Amino acid sequence: MSGYTATLGVRRYRFTGLAHLLAAASPERTGDRLAGLAAESAQQRVAARMALAEVPLRQFLAEPVIPYEDDDVTRLILDTHDAAAFAPVADLTVGEFRDWLLSEAADGPALAAIAPGVTPEMAAAVSKLMSNADLVAAARKVRVVTAFRSTIGLPGRIATRLQPNHPTDDPAGVAAALLDGLLMGSGDAVIGINPATDSPRAVRALLELLDGVIERYGIPTQSCVLSHVTTSIGLMEQGAPLDLVFQSIAGTQAANASFGVTLGILDEAFQGARELGRGTVGQNALYFETGQGSALSADAHHGVDQQTCEARAYAVARRYEPLLVNTVVGFIGPEYLYDGRQILRAGLEDHFCGKLLGLPMGLDICYTNHADADDDDIATMLTMLGVAGASFVICTPGGDDIMLNYQSASYHDALYLREVLGLRPAPEFEAWLDGIGLLDDRGTIRDVSGAAHPLAAIAAAAGKEIAA
Repeated sequence: MSGYTATLGVRRYRFTGLAHLLAAASPERTGDRLAGLAAESAQQRVAARMALAEVPLRQFLAEPVIPYEDDDVTRLILDTHDAAAFAPVADLTVGEFRDWLLSEAADGPALAAIAPGVTPEMAAAVSKLMSNADLVAAARKVRVVTAFRSTIGLPGRIATRLQPNHPTDDPAGVAAALLDGLLMGSGDAVIGINPATDSPRAVRALLELLDGVIERYGIPTQSCVLSHVTTSIGLMEQGAPLDLVFQSIAGTQAANASFGVTLGILDEAFQGARELGRGTVGQNALYFETGQGSALSADAHHGVDQQTCEARAYAVARRYEPLLVNTVVGFIGPEYLYDGRQILRAGLEDHFCGKLLGLPMGLDICYTNHADADDDDIATMLTMLGVAGASFVICTPGGDDIMLNYQSASYHDALYLREVLGLRPAPEFEAWLDGIGLLDDRGTIRDVSGAAHPLAAIAAAAGKEIAA
């Protein structure tokens, strides 16, 4: 096809190609507007969605939004496309695909079966035709289960990443935040630290700190220090106690290059992590973070809108069978997602697209201090994503990350979400919480304090160990 058209009233709108059409159909967001990619008017956006609804899904295989010869993510998407999995929806248009996704026929098994046949651009396209409620309803039907020392993604459960960051990687500060989270039942997805420095020595010290606490107290979880993947590869070769390999990824070759990463490097990390075999109930050993706007901020978007670029990052992630994937949805700032409304929409899109592609999706429900958002936006996003069946969320002490200087969900917020939606932690972690006496008869965290707290002895012992 040489272009796409739609008539709205007496005006005929023309879009030069799929990339133009997808960008014009996107809900309003700052990044696309500043990049000159957004629809010129609400009327043009409606026309773009009308035209997009008529595009056959097959067209996304015939017309890559970034040329095959220019981009290794495009090559990955097309070379690994599963035609047999695609067959049940191959004859649908984008609009018909939306209708099918919301029908009773599209149950969990059916959605899991088509996942290898859905490309990121198909997922992004159909999301642009869906309301927020549609995104919740469709994503809720998908369950992606992964495992390492705990099992993530089971029905009726939501896990949490305990994020005990410290601006100087001070062991006592990290320990305080770590134990605060454990006291409130957080950490079943991962205990993950963003290090203040990527120094191999500093990263190894944090890995050993976390490994010591996990091993000493028999906590069925996994640790991760979110260093660059090449640092992790080097530490694996040196025998450091590394559970999960982490890397930030994006949806184009050039954007990944801006992170200092290639598919070849990720291949090496994937193989090395699997060979360690440190998991007990599974061996999903990679952890990826993404976020709308990363390709645009690196001027590596090739004229593709930020949400479609984001969905393309999920093709990179699913190649490596990760334990966890999360979009850091409001972290990049109001230059890309201006306010709570745009951040909420982006979070629901990312969660839906990731799960549709077969990924264990979680979120850092967050905003920077210069965005037009507040803690009520956090609560709204957290609740909607809990209903949508997110695999995990990221939690920080008091909802305030003192190292990265942004606002996120708190340990308390995770307790709220579990209570109001009747959700539980990962089963192995829940059994551990019960075993140490932290759960009451209803299965919720005990409201106790001081020396009587079940974890008081652990806190004291960890403090002494770290001080030594």
